[in-house]
Amino acid sequence: MEIIRTIEGMKRASRAARSAGRVTGLVPTMGALHAGHFSLIRRAQEKCASVAATIFVNPTQFGPHEDLAKYPRPFEADREALEKMGVEYLFAPSVEEMYPRGFSTAVEAAGLSGILEGRSRPGHFRGVTTVVLKLLEIARPDFAFFGRKDAQQERIIRRMAQDLNLDAEIVACPIVREEDGLALSSRNRYLDGEDRKAATALYGSLEAGRREIEAGERDAERILGAVRGVVAAEPRVALDYAELVEADSFERAGTLRADCYVLLAAVVGGTRLIDNALVEQAGERFRVTL
Repeated sequence: MEIIRTIEGMKRASRAARSAGRVTGLVPTMGALHAGHFSLIRRAQEKCASVAATIFVNPTQFGPHEDLAKYPRPFEADREALEKMGVEYLFAPSVEEMYPRGFSTAVEAAGLSGILEGRSRPGHFRGVTTVVLKLLEIARPDFAFFGRKDAQQERIIRRMAQDLNLDAEIVACPIVREEDGLALSSRNRYLDGEDRKAATALYGSLEAGRREIEAGERDAERILGAVRGVVAAEPRVALDYAELVEADSFERAGTLRADCYVLLAAVVGGTRLIDNALVEQAGERFRVTL
């Protein structure tokens, strides 16, 4: 595996792969890799002849009181894992390489970036779309792979790629969970024993919503009432939001009538976690995927 630290080096590698006629895939990460990231790598390898991963803890998507300074950076362990998986290139630039002195440009998907996570974390998605656009332009992949756990982020990136006529096809991959249902996240390592146990309330609340939907409930407030009730019963979990939104627009849905997401964000012992369930229409019924 070649470790690339410069933008020009990554551009050169991607040009060489394309010139050789190889289908290329990109898996952007902030490191602290886990099985969820590895599932993205495997999906990329199934679809592409040449796969590059990135490790870059992007400072512009962290707010002033968020966890940038303590965000885990186990680079050597991540490098070894990617090499063992057969990743061809690891692009790991410095902050100075990505944001040189005088950098002043930002990209934002209006509307979608200001709701839900964007409302709770002002400026977060502007930082995400800016860095992802840079990575897509630097690597010029045929496909870029993102996890569905960050459903709003994936939708915003897809909108950006569509609006800006980017060549890369955005591929959304399933959520990977622990045996007890907790969605994998690099931030899970912040949870102590009791908080880790309490965090399963997020999955439990989505299960409660699924039961309501599969029993025939279509009213959003009744579905969300079941979701919020599970979270409220766990004193170590503080709910930020629980919403039912349309899958395309992310606008609130009053009634379940088309594909939707049940979205959750909560703070567990000082650690902010998100999760979701995808609700897809299948004829007269709805299929819920956690």
